[in-house]
Amino acid sequence: MSEDILAKIVRMRKADIERLGLNFGIDIPETRRVGHTEFLGNAGAILEVKRASPSKGDIAPDLVPTELATTYAEAHAQAVSVLTEGNFFKGSLRDLIAVADLMERRRQQGLHACAVLRKDFLLYEDEIGIAFRCGADAVLLIARILDDDQLVKMAKRAQSFDMQAFVEVREADDFRKLQVVTEALGEAAAKTIVVGVNSRDLATFHTDPLVPASVRSKLPAKAVFESGILTPADADYARSLGFTGILVGEAVAKNPTLAKDVVSAFESGSENAKGKFWKKFAERRYANREACATVGQSKAHHPLVKICGITRIEDGLLAAELGADMLGFVFSNTKRLTTEEFVRSFVEKMRLCHPEQAQRVEGSPLLIGVITDPNSEEGKTAIRLAQEGILDAVQFHGITPSNADASLPHYCATRIGEAFDFDQVATLHKSGEPRVLLDAKVEGIPGGTGKTIPESLLLEKTGDIPLWLAGGITPENAATICEKFHPELIDVSSGIEDAPGIKNHDKMRTLFAAIGTLR
Repeated sequence: MSEDILAKIVRMRKADIERLGLNFGIDIPETRRVGHTEFLGNAGAILEVKRASPSKGDIAPDLVPTELATTYAEAHAQAVSVLTEGNFFKGSLRDLIAVADLMERRRQQGLHACAVLRKDFLLYEDEIGIAFRCGADAVLLIARILDDDQLVKMAKRAQSFDMQAFVEVREADDFRKLQVVTEALGEAAAKTIVVGVNSRDLATFHTDPLVPASVRSKLPAKAVFESGILTPADADYARSLGFTGILVGEAVAKNPTLAKDVVSAFESGSENAKGKFWKKFAERRYANREACATVGQSKAHHPLVKICGITRIEDGLLAAELGADMLGFVFSNTKRLTTEEFVRSFVEKMRLCHPEQAQRVEGSPLLIGVITDPNSEEGKTAIRLAQEGILDAVQFHGITPSNADASLPHYCATRIGEAFDFDQVATLHKSGEPRVLLDAKVEGIPGGTGKTIPESLLLEKTGDIPLWLAGGITPENAATICEKFHPELIDVSSGIEDAPGIKNHDKMRTLFAAIGTLR
């Protein structure tokens, strides 16, 4: 097995320490010469002094740390994260010292001063003392690379210097380690810990904005969304999940003028219904992956399933019983058009038939209102039902939500027929949409056509993005599609119908059986 990126970083760092010492051959102050600012004392952004990364190579190789940190301070960032790892990020303890000295001068001048975080792959207790002497107010401790004892010792050492431990978690075992540290420090001291969850997998450096959403409920009140924040819309998304802070690197290091907008978007946002929906979905998705893993199947092979176009109560109840993760109700003038009265009656019936599942995220399906025109009476009805919490979210099908819909629980679907249609997918991602449903394009018909997206387009254009696929999925081809494209979610409608809106129960059972063979 080839060495992953994280293991390589740690291995090379150990070799450098053995050769140069814990100060990496750099002269550092004998004692701390700057004051202290609480790390993330208020909700806000942590912006990064970052020259390069393993995944992107050079980002801002010629940056001047003090100039960039000044821009961040003037944008009213809560903290500056200084990367001091040299091999892959081209950072240095000199950068940390320079930024800490800058913030001390700003404090003395009565200007806004940011807290300073040393961000590195710290491995030894004495590195905490070095960070303190260099002027850091907090240190990053990556749970994934530290065993229980070392993580506890390093957190305690930070506490002894009145520094804050910024503990990064992501994997299941990281949360166990977090609990160990919390218990070791005691209740009062543990409250000083700030916890971050990285949307980037440090082994592969792939990012997924649903990772922080899936674990937000496991984190303490003061928690940070790390990585993957490229636009102000991304910052707003992170805030909608209830995070206290965001850590932004590449986007602002490459384009410092973006700093003010990112900070403002996060601070002006709030936890809302949109974030609640994405947390529900993400928790379901990761529960599904863990269930697949326990029976020895690839986590990528068993998708979540949305059954769309529900017009009969018995069809929706069977879909829920078979394990559907989402049920779609069409609020658009098509043959599958539903009504507010039907949706309300279905919700009530589902609660009566499955009272044990009605309040369980992992049990009852998420209910989605599909709209093609938010200004139509049907579209307005679906939006109102989502605002009331009757529906979990609205699917904007073939349309882009307006700014007024920003806090509405929703996701977008776009129709794909040619390569340039993926430009819209990219635009939606840049607008803070963590997922986009891809449906087959048929002119004049918004959906439910029974047509599939050309395979050549999916193979050429989708890359590593998690796929939500709709269009022409049937019990006969579902297994092949899943094995070929590993979609995170499949959306099935006409492929299990006798007529528009009339589901065939045998076809539904066959579909779920076909998916089940991949578990």
